[in-house]
Amino acid sequence: MTGKLYLVSVGPGRAELIPDLARQALAASDVIVSYDLYLTWVQPWIAGKDIRTLPLTQERERAQLALEEARAGKTVALLSSGDIGVYAMATLAYEDMREDDGFDVQLIPGITSANSCASLLGAPLSHDFATLSLSDLLCPWEWIETRARHIAQADLAVVFYNVQSRQRQEGVYRILDIMLEHKKPETLCGIVRNAYREDQAVEIVTLAELRTRRFDMLTSIVIGNRFTRRKRNWMFTPRGYFNWDNTSDTVKADALPAGAAWVFSGTSDGNLLSRAIAETGRAVVVSSASDYGNEQAQQAAPGVATVSGRLGVERRRELLSGSQASAIVDATHPYASEMSQQLMALAEELALPYLRYERPASGSAHPVIRCADSDAAARLAMTKGRRVFLATGSKELHRFLAADAEKQQQWFVRLAPDPQHLQRALDLGIPRSRICAMQGPFSQVANEVLWRDWEIDCVISKDSGEAGGFDAKAAAAAALGIPFIVIDRPQLDYPQTFSDFDAVLAALPQRGQP
Repeated sequence: MTGKLYLVSVGPGRAELIPDLARQALAASDVIVSYDLYLTWVQPWIAGKDIRTLPLTQERERAQLALEEARAGKTVALLSSGDIGVYAMATLAYEDMREDDGFDVQLIPGITSANSCASLLGAPLSHDFATLSLSDLLCPWEWIETRARHIAQADLAVVFYNVQSRQRQEGVYRILDIMLEHKKPETLCGIVRNAYREDQAVEIVTLAELRTRRFDMLTSIVIGNRFTRRKRNWMFTPRGYFNWDNTSDTVKADALPAGAAWVFSGTSDGNLLSRAIAETGRAVVVSSASDYGNEQAQQAAPGVATVSGRLGVERRRELLSGSQASAIVDATHPYASEMSQQLMALAEELALPYLRYERPASGSAHPVIRCADSDAAARLAMTKGRRVFLATGSKELHRFLAADAEKQQQWFVRLAPDPQHLQRALDLGIPRSRICAMQGPFSQVANEVLWRDWEIDCVISKDSGEAGGFDAKAAAAAALGIPFIVIDRPQLDYPQTFSDFDAVLAALPQRGQP
């Protein structure tokens, strides 16, 4: 006798989304093999059938049962949610099928979890994308990390399956950290739980905020690429990157000055250092993380070559090597430790001199309360005040809000007038009425006026030094009698560090020499 095996996809969990081919296969089948839950979606088409169910963890046994019934000459439907050919049952049936089996096989495609989740978010998968399961039951964790790193480096949109279980709590955060190494913190992401089922929940957040959340096995995560946008309550990725030719991170290495000193800036004194180097007659390339930083660099050092954008280590290596850079001058913010570590590694790999310029720390005599990191500062601030002013930039705003899980504090922030920074604060839920977007540094009087008007009762700052307006902030807090919490600078083992421009200029390789 010749049987038939239907491999039937029943989608995300709604009868309206089950294709007609699946209904026809169910109607034609004698035996239905499934997990209990899936049967609730197909009841109208399986009345009177021989129904066999096995628990969720017995996938292979289900596949083997379906094969045995098909070998016995019966018409069998093996069911799976989503698409049975994607992270699902079909492959188990094919694995255990014999070469001498005579029954026919037909796979009925369905709506995958990636498709259903993406549809609720908008159209985030309109260009190249990947899917990645975070379960290490069937794949070594090292492979999962490697695949995640390649996805991030390629800046692909990605959908994560099997995000977090009771036994796997920390893996997703390791993967999100890998994403953050190569993708912008403000990259748009979607969190979808129970797509098209009861208790469906859909939310759009930034990649930075995603790092602060908790998940479960009913949740899928969608991470966009650098072009993914938001409109109203939807996120979408343009099909054609019509502005690709105009994005600064597509600059060709041979279009940059050969043998230039590369200054990684993003600070006012870093930009002034770039001008000082250029005034010696050396070629200079200034690299900054954003278009706003690029504008500031061009104003401070007219005529120097600039590159902007969060390029990632692979792109930086390509540009440094291709333009035959003569040195790396690390003038990034004192708290940009991850970038500094990356630049030190690149300098060693490419055999380039690495010069760290760091603005001197503050010597203010005003009272301060020091903390090791943002998390500690957030916890302390919550014991000191209710209306807390954050003079810490936008990068770690999510940490302060995550510490205030009960939402007992009112957080006020001051940011550089960069659209990306402002959007990051808004995405985290900071009301517009509590955001000051202005270019610093600010005087003591300006700080006092703002904090008094906002009724601030605690201030958190980084030790940005005199060039970053630290002394003025400390003096203002002292004048108003409010606690001033300072996050200590990260300590890195730099090969050589300078705190004045002349020392940097003297340490640079002579023009025309390696």
